[in-house]
Amino acid sequence: QVQLVESGGGLVQPGGSLRLSCAASGFIFSIDAMGWYRQAPGKERELVARITTGGITRYVDSVKGRFTISRDNAKNTLVLQMNSLKPEDTAVYYCNRDQNSRSLFPWGQGTQVTVSS
Repeated sequence: QVQLVESGGGLVQPGGSLRLSCAASGFIFSIDAMGWYRQAPGKERELVARITTGGITRYVDSVKGRFTISRDNAKNTLVLQMNSLKPEDTAVYYCNRDQNSRSLFPWGQGTQVTVSS
């Protein structure tokens, strides 16, 4: 069955960096557009970065210039490099298909990112 396993979160000071990884299995990763989502306390889950099968990327305005999404189709891995982190980036981060492309898989457990001094 489909598995999405996120890792790499943690506690970081404002201005710091984190690198999130998502290990995907149970589906043909290389043919799906993928995305990173986040859900902050009391807020709805939002798509913050997405990448096509060909590597074209798009970001929500709030993370443009700070976050970089990438994928390694040989390793079935999705990565989110997050730099210049802000307190408002605090959330649980998830990977999944790009919701604009195809239906979503069941969510993984996510990885907590906390930006605080």
